[in-house]
Parts: sequence; structure tokens; C-alpha cells
Amino acid sequence: MLRVKDPVKSLAFYTGVLGMTLLALKKFPDMGFDLYFLAKLTDSERENLPAGDELEIFAFRQRGILELTHNYGTETKADFSYHDGNQDPQGFGHICFSVPNLEEAVAWFDKNEVEFKKRPEEGSMKNIAFIKDVDGYWIEIVQADLMG
Repeated sequence: MLRVKDPVKSLAFYTGVLGMTLLALKKFPDMGFDLYFLAKLTDSERENLPAGDELEIFAFRQRGILELTHNYGTETKADFSYHDGNQDPQGFGHICFSVPNLEEAVAWFDKNEVEFKKRPEEGSMKNIAFIKDVDGYWIEIVQADLMG
């Protein structure tokens, strides 16, 4: 689970840039937060999504789900941010996405003005990129056949 400042911006990033699909939204107004559940689906899965209660069951049967939590009011605080886990004190580090073609993914991120923490050609770990989401969380981007 990642805590996000502004769900509109975060959903635009995770659905528009990373191609995830929002599968479920759970609202808890009495407790002041909402939960967004996203998954990376194939085109066929996206085109054949079930409806109603079946969609929620489908959501929680996925191999991997990203949960975004929005605590009400954070989006209106200009100076508000969450700790990304990579500064002191360190804790959470990053999530990882595997892409079919790293070079094409990097070009897509450039086209969409995504901030890089590390490009594949930088540093001693080649063929691995790190991008940042709208809240500054690091996302590792890898291509499976380049990891050997």
C-alpha cells in the first residue's frame, strides 16, 4: 500500500503512464480515507472485465495488486508530502514493474515527462531504471531477459 496525497494525480499516473486498471474503490468516509485497488491487466482481461460484485472478486484474484490509500484533506495542503522511505530514517524503498521492452518504456516515460531517479545507462546497475511517481515514490523498471 502506498499513501498518496492526491488520488486524481496518482490515478492518472498509475493508469495513464503505467497502464494499470482501477478495479475497486473502497470508501471509508467515517474514518477519513479511500482505498484504490489497481492491477496490470492484459488487453484481453481489460476488455472482458466482469461487472458488479464479480468485478470486486476478480480484483482480489489478481497476481499483484497495488493499493493506494488517500487520507482526506492531504490534497489541499501545499506543503504536505509522504516520506518515500529512501531518506533517513530509511524504511520502505520501492516497488518494481517488469516491462517487455526497457528501451521502449524509457521512451514512453520521457514522452510523458516522468521523472527519473536513475536511467538504465547510469550507475553500476545497468538495464535497470528507477522512476518517481507523483508522490516521489521510487518505481524500479526492469526487463526480465536483461536481468540475468
